[in-house]
Amino acid sequence: MRWWISIGVACMAGALAGGDVASVVAAPRAQPAQQLSEKEASVDVELILAVDVSYSMDLDELAIQREGYAQALSSREFLQALKNGVHGRIAVTYFEWAAASDQKIIIPWRLIDGPESADAVASEIMKTPIRRASRTSISGAIYFAMPLFDENPYRGLRRVIDISGDGPNNNGPSPVTMARDEAVSKGITINGLPIMVKEPSYSTMDIENLDLYYKDCVTGGRGSFVVTIKSREEFKEAIRTKLLMEVAGRQPPPRIVPVADDGNKEPRVSCLIGEKIWQDRWGR
Repeated sequence: MRWWISIGVACMAGALAGGDVASVVAAPRAQPAQQLSEKEASVDVELILAVDVSYSMDLDELAIQREGYAQALSSREFLQALKNGVHGRIAVTYFEWAAASDQKIIIPWRLIDGPESADAVASEIMKTPIRRASRTSISGAIYFAMPLFDENPYRGLRRVIDISGDGPNNNGPSPVTMARDEAVSKGITINGLPIMVKEPSYSTMDIENLDLYYKDCVTGGRGSFVVTIKSREEFKEAIRTKLLMEVAGRQPPPRIVPVADDGNKEPRVSCLIGEKIWQDRWGR
């Protein structure tokens, strides 16, 4: 079952900081590159934060996005959710992406096990210069993210790729659905943060139903969900809500509308819409 949530119901974020963590099964993985004891290597979730820095994101949005992740990681609610986990710790890496060949790791794998380590990661995110780049390759981001789990010295009960972006896939070696399905087949969950703060325009390649595109074409795996941002004021609250849900490892509360498993259901938005728009406009 997959889920979606508008930030309008994000008041549930505080509730996610408490309560029992859902039962999960550790996925098979490669031997850690760094030798740690089983206790040292065990975390509740291996979380990859994959953040869009394409030119369709303006500098103000990129700054707010950075601040949102930094503030969420050091928030009281996040730290409480962390404390309530089976192990009380998670492993996080943060990278920025644009075209299929353009991904940059900002934060290599870090262990977050309390306020000090959370603040250190938040500070590292904020001090990195903001950049922008061309094209939008969600598939490239997913393919880049998958091998990072094998390089992680920590072993999580869950493996999650968290993708934020403001447009559909328009570049990459394969359709986004193929990348998603490959990740899901490896036991990875992909969650989404579609950013819909601007009116769709010819120059930015925005689409009207980006939330549906993310639900039907990008996200997948056990307990996957989408949190939609529809105004600049919602950025920080949406990011905090999303991280709380991922750390808590819980199914969203009943108020959130479930997205049916789409094994035999046609996507409501073409999963090739980004590639088609690019081809129609620039012929390549």
